[in-house]
Amino acid sequence: MPRIREEFHNPQGESLAGLLEMPEQSPRAYALFAHCFTCSKDIAAASRITRALADRGIATLRFDFTGLGNSDGDFSNTNFSSNVQDLIAAANYLEENYEAPALLIGHSLGGAAVLAGAHDLASVRAVVTIGAPSSAKHVEHLFAASHDEIVTANEALVDLGGREFKIKKQFIDDIERYGSTEHIGRLNKALLIFHSPVDATVSIDEAARIYTAARHPKSFVSLDHADHLLSNKEDSEYVASVISSWASRYATDEELAAERSSGTAPSVPQGTVLISERDQKFARGVFTSRHQLIADEPRELGGSNTGPNPYEYLLAALGTCTSMTIRMYANRKGIALDDVQVTLSHTRVHADDCEACESESGLVDSIDKSIALKGALSSAERQRLLAIAERCPVNKTLLNEIVINSVLVE
Repeated sequence: MPRIREEFHNPQGESLAGLLEMPEQSPRAYALFAHCFTCSKDIAAASRITRALADRGIATLRFDFTGLGNSDGDFSNTNFSSNVQDLIAAANYLEENYEAPALLIGHSLGGAAVLAGAHDLASVRAVVTIGAPSSAKHVEHLFAASHDEIVTANEALVDLGGREFKIKKQFIDDIERYGSTEHIGRLNKALLIFHSPVDATVSIDEAARIYTAARHPKSFVSLDHADHLLSNKEDSEYVASVISSWASRYATDEELAAERSSGTAPSVPQGTVLISERDQKFARGVFTSRHQLIADEPRELGGSNTGPNPYEYLLAALGTCTSMTIRMYANRKGIALDDVQVTLSHTRVHADDCEACESESGLVDSIDKSIALKGALSSAERQRLLAIAERCPVNKTLLNEIVINSVLVE
């Protein structure tokens, strides 16, 4: 089976090394694997699980976090937050070069990272943790003997698994922010939890905390007799087989795949949208390469109200693009934006009532866009984010001169 070496960059521009395990046939889904604390992508469990998933049709990228394995950077300057950022960078790389990941898998502290990072990855439908703590703060006990030295001297050499690592105070300060399980309750993704009752590194009590905090759909699988690193090959194979079966419900669009295999849903190239009739009134099927939607009109206009109308889709395109653009800029600039909500409406107004319109007569289309920004933002930051909203690509498209070419095809 193909194994492709990948290289991408973290937000600091440092090169991260990855391996993409590809199936022999076209992948039915893409996944990301995050390794354990101070481990690398080449640890036996990560290698065995990702290869086994590829055998079952799931393409999986495993990578080294900053400062570990073959990735650039200084480990002592990293922390849990930077691990989450590395994970998101890996997901963005998959989306730009292959396909956005539908599945996140995290081993040990990598499990805590996928639970935190999944919130920022809309493509992810399912999350898997293996021997994971419920929060990043769990690793604090590893530094207990050196805690006072780290705090007073700002750093200390700590023995972790027989290897010395420099741990800085900023690492301790960072994991303090991740002591809660509140974010697990807001996950809104399917969750599968693996844990061994004899795990001597991360207690199975941590799995119970994850399960209790999470909402359904959630599942727990006990790894009887397995150690923390899944040193036994059979344990890794078992994990991969369960993930593959479980993920078929959540990580791939089985309904759409079934429709396409039966010929009722078309195959659509990436970047193309196909519209087909669902009835001889207004209901329409909307197909992309990976998704299926429905458009319709309300009953009072003669439709069946089975989906949004075309103008609602237009507003949705503009609103989602606006929200994404604001979030991307805020994350890049470190702006403390907790949430952004965009509300839109469309009307047609007389040109002489529109001060910003070039037309002087007739009716013109008007879209009102209200943006609510939540967080400890200064007035200057709010105004900057409002200005950035106008740079949304869909916003620019609507304001540009548009040429639409219509042709008849067989």
